[in-house]
Amino acid sequence: MKFSKYYLAAFVSFVIWGFFSLALKPLKAYASLDILFYRVFLCAVIMSVISLLVRREVLKDNVRKFRAMPAKQRQRVALLTLAGGILLTANWFFFIYVMNHISVKAASFAYLVCPIMTTVIAFFVLDEKLSKWQWAAVLLSITSCALLSFANIADVAYSMIVALSYALYLVSQRKNAGLDKFLVLTVQILFSALILLPFYPKYSAEVPAEPVFWILIFLIAVLMTIVPLFLNLYALQGVTSSTMGILLYINPLMNFAIALFYFHEPINMIQITAYSLILLSIVVFNERFIFRKRQAAMS
Repeated sequence: MKFSKYYLAAFVSFVIWGFFSLALKPLKAYASLDILFYRVFLCAVIMSVISLLVRREVLKDNVRKFRAMPAKQRQRVALLTLAGGILLTANWFFFIYVMNHISVKAASFAYLVCPIMTTVIAFFVLDEKLSKWQWAAVLLSITSCALLSFANIADVAYSMIVALSYALYLVSQRKNAGLDKFLVLTVQILFSALILLPFYPKYSAEVPAEPVFWILIFLIAVLMTIVPLFLNLYALQGVTSSTMGILLYINPLMNFAIALFYFHEPINMIQITAYSLILLSIVVFNERFIFRKRQAAMS
């Protein structure tokens, strides 16, 4: 039951992110930094209000827990939490830039590379074990990414930066335990806001006056940032970083479908083959969970 609950949280978070381009593409006329500034600042305000007013007792309880931790554990939790804020900031900026100034498919490719990076990093850093089926899924993923890189060689550098930043975030937060996940996320976003604040006066344009900008930024901040990130951190309590990495493929598959059918970006047979392999790799990687659920339903 616990595994299913955490697994569902991870699945839902990536489905939500799959629709991100629908909210982000209409903001193409605005600078990537401006979108990032207002996204982070609005998230910081919303989450601070929730933590201080709605979840005040949780905040007090976690402050007590943090103070009661041994010095080394406190240092580790603080370091991993702040490092997560830095990695999120980098990931968001590069993703917004690639999505709006390169292509939706290039942003999608970043999250095709990311699961492989996450799985490999988790294998070496967290000593997470993989079955033969799961290694087969990783090989399928590598094959599909190799096919796509031949067709989009100019996009690979951008995609690798986006992928690496989020892969490191997932693996680092798997090791970040002991405090309430919503509170950890609040601290990370506040830290991200503090990182960006000194750059705002010099690098921001005029404050947008169009209502549609603020509607979409609010949608991105709440539905596309706070909700899925919290679900991600929650899911990491019960599923491995490797499983999270493979489930991350849901995001680029949805991005690819939206790029094709909604934004009408061109497609070729290599891309169709590569994305088909990705879909197959998700099924292969999760074969234990899929067939266990089927056996439970039949018994």
